[in-house]
Amino acid sequence: MPGNTFGQAFKITTFGESHGVALGVIIDGCPPKLPLCEEDIQNELEKRRPGKRLTTPRREPDRVEILSGVFEGKTTGTPIALIIYNRDVDSSKYEAIKNVFRPGHGDITYFKKYGIRDWRGGGRSSGRETVARVAAGAVAKKVLDEVGISVFAYTVALGGVKTKKCDLDFIEKNPLFCCDPDAYKEMEKRIIEVRKMGDSIGGIVEVKVKGCPAGLGEPVFDKLDAELAKALMSIGAVKGVEIGAGFRVAEMFGSECNDEITSQGFLSNNAGGILAGISNGDEIIVRAAVKPIPSIEKEQRTITTEGKPTTISITGRHDISAIPRIVPVCAAMVRLVLVDHLLRQRMIR
Repeated sequence: MPGNTFGQAFKITTFGESHGVALGVIIDGCPPKLPLCEEDIQNELEKRRPGKRLTTPRREPDRVEILSGVFEGKTTGTPIALIIYNRDVDSSKYEAIKNVFRPGHGDITYFKKYGIRDWRGGGRSSGRETVARVAAGAVAKKVLDEVGISVFAYTVALGGVKTKKCDLDFIEKNPLFCCDPDAYKEMEKRIIEVRKMGDSIGGIVEVKVKGCPAGLGEPVFDKLDAELAKALMSIGAVKGVEIGAGFRVAEMFGSECNDEITSQGFLSNNAGGILAGISNGDEIIVRAAVKPIPSIEKEQRTITTEGKPTTISITGRHDISAIPRIVPVCAAMVRLVLVDHLLRQRMIR
C-alpha cells in the first residue's frame, strides 16, 4: 500500500508536491468538540515557514485553509481537510538538471521506483512535503493541550557545534530553536561560513515530552519508542534516532543503565520515559540525527537519467541545513504519535 498515511486511531494522509499547486492533509479520527481555528494551525506553520533569516530565500506565506471537519469553531468528529497553496514557485533553476540525479537526494530512488519523477524541486521527496505534517501536528497539539501533555523540540547540535545546557525558555527566542544561548551564537556563525563554502551541514534535534501519563504504547510491534522512531525516520533528512541514553547504553553496566525506582519516582531517566515500549510517566526524551541538505553548489559526480556520467553544481533557493525548519516537523511527528496512542489507550481503559 502507498505510504502516504500515518496513524491508526488518529490517522493522517498527506498530499502535494514542492512546486505543485498546493500541499495538504486529511485528518481522520480527531475527537469532536475540540476548539480549532486556522490561527491555531498557523502558529505552528510559522515556525517552519521558509523565507526567514538563516533559511531558504523562497518566500511562502504558508497560509492554511480549513476545508472541512470544523463547524462554529469546533471539530465535528468528521475528517478535517487542510490545504496550503504554493505561492512562490520558481522551477526555472531545475530545468537544467531535470535529467540529472542529485547526489544524496531521492531523485534516483523515486525514478527507479516509479519510472517517472517530478523534477521540480524534488516533487514529493522535497522537504516542503513536511508543511502538511506540521499542519496535522498543530491539530494534535490541541488534543494534547487538553490533557496537559507538552512537547518541546530544539536544536542540540549543528555543524559540529554542540549545546552545553538546555534552557527551554530560550528556544522560541532564536531562529535556530537552539536551547543554549552561547551555542546559538556559534551555530549562527557556522551557517554563514558554510554558505560561503557552497556546502551544507547537519545536526541533532532533541524532543522532550512533559506530562505524558504512564501506559501509552502497544506491545509488541507498536511500542511507543518504535512508533516514535518510525515517525521521526519518516522525515526525509533524518538518518538516525535514539531514545533516552540511546547508543550510550551499549557502554553501560546494568547497574548504571537501570533507572532505579522510589515511591517518589525514577532516580534517573536512561530509558527516556519508555519501558517495554510503554510510557512510564517520566519525561520522554528522543533525538533525531539530521543529515546535511543534499542540494549544494560544490561540484559533485553523478549520472543522468540515461546512466551517463556527468557532474553537477546546484544553485537556487536551498537551505544550508534542514535545521531550524525541521525542528517543528520533529515536534509535529512526536505529537501525532502521542495523540494516536492516547486515543488507542482510551479504547482499552
